[in-house]
Amino acid sequence: MIALIPVEGMPLIKAGDDVCALIADAMKVAGCELQNGDVLVVTQKIVSKAAGLVIDLADVKPSARAFEIAEIHGGDPRHIEVVLRQSRDIVVVRPNLLIAEHLCGAIMANAGVDRSNVDTAGGRDLVIILPPDPDAAARTLRDTLQARHAVGIAVILSDSWGRPWRLGTTGAALGVAGLAPLRDLRGTPDLFGAPLRHSLQAVGDELAAAANLVMGQAAESVPVVLIRGFAHESEDGAARNLLRPRDQDVFR
Repeated sequence: MIALIPVEGMPLIKAGDDVCALIADAMKVAGCELQNGDVLVVTQKIVSKAAGLVIDLADVKPSARAFEIAEIHGGDPRHIEVVLRQSRDIVVVRPNLLIAEHLCGAIMANAGVDRSNVDTAGGRDLVIILPPDPDAAARTLRDTLQARHAVGIAVILSDSWGRPWRLGTTGAALGVAGLAPLRDLRGTPDLFGAPLRHSLQAVGDELAAAANLVMGQAAESVPVVLIRGFAHESEDGAARNLLRPRDQDVFR
């Protein structure tokens, strides 16, 4: 049986906070401790906040390209400028839609630059950006938690993304450490003995999506979910392994 355990009671994260210590404190209050084989899903937003990856748009000077995109998109040129700085490539620009390839290679709306769940007290216009290397951020969390608690775990750094074929957002694995994010089922026999030819199970995304049901999307204040009972081998996996190669991307 797989259990999804919300880690509740986390405080609002600010720059310089020790995320691992705060997770441990919240788990202790909740009466649960990390065990070997656990998968900890952590929303990237608290990692970004702790790392100080928050930008005040008042300090951003838009480029000519940002103004050009804003004419089509209809958004704030300052926000768009931040997206440009966080992007390798701009994929789609339409009214109220900007899809970009983040510096880490993941393709998503606004290159992950987000205005939600950020304290704007005092009228400041703030946005949060993604960690520059989400897999490295996941490894740092995993290494720290394993060293402090003497357990073998996996960590998924999650984000909420839209999808090209379907409505709605779902949790996705932005960074991974300690498990293989893809399970290769090619050659495995199906129900009638025929070998599967193309099946790659996106385990990292499926775990992130399951955790997202518990985390919520708005004011639930559950940035961490413990997944227990999911069988996996401890591997040096990375979320970048989930990225479809450009030459296979029929939508670009």
